[in-house]
Amino acid sequence: MNSTAPAPELLADHTGRPKPTLKMPLTYEQARLGMAFHEAGHAVLSLAYGMRVVTSEVIAWTPEEGGWCVTGNTAFETRDVHAWRFAAQAAAGSIAQVTYLMAYGLWTPERALACAALHDREQAIDILAQHGFLIGRGHVPAHGKSWAMVQGMARRKIGHLWGEIRTVAHAMDENTVLTGDEIADLTGLPNPQFREESA
Repeated sequence: MNSTAPAPELLADHTGRPKPTLKMPLTYEQARLGMAFHEAGHAVLSLAYGMRVVTSEVIAWTPEEGGWCVTGNTAFETRDVHAWRFAAQAAAGSIAQVTYLMAYGLWTPERALACAALHDREQAIDILAQHGFLIGRGHVPAHGKSWAMVQGMARRKIGHLWGEIRTVAHAMDENTVLTGDEIADLTGLPNPQFREESA
């Protein structure tokens, strides 16, 4: 665990605003593993949907007032990924983290609520809206999907890839940072190497 907070950009959402912080009533070890499952959900679904994962990591530090904080980050690149698959990858972090709580006997309504990661939802909504794909927060927009539908897509895919997500989460918890190629080796999923587009 680091003694200093990570760079501000790792604590900000896609708009540059600070991500909300939520109390997770777990021990440090349980919360850290839960965050590893969150990031593993993003990373494994990214690979499964043909995205390139650069790195995926758990970030933990001790704030000035004591205690501990934990977050994570998965860096990836996309080329020609269908919009709904991109959205499902965004939803996968929270779904994997809640599934971890259930699988490890840690689930409570309060803990599940703390896994919400609304910044992931908002980023998917904003990015896809720029490309004409609409996601409704509490409704189904015309020719679009609701966030609940996107979560359902993520939940089904996570069910098929739970073994891979679990393997990656435990490796990330142990090693803190995994490269996309290391995740590909652990899961057997390809990590595409995109060629730079010519100018």
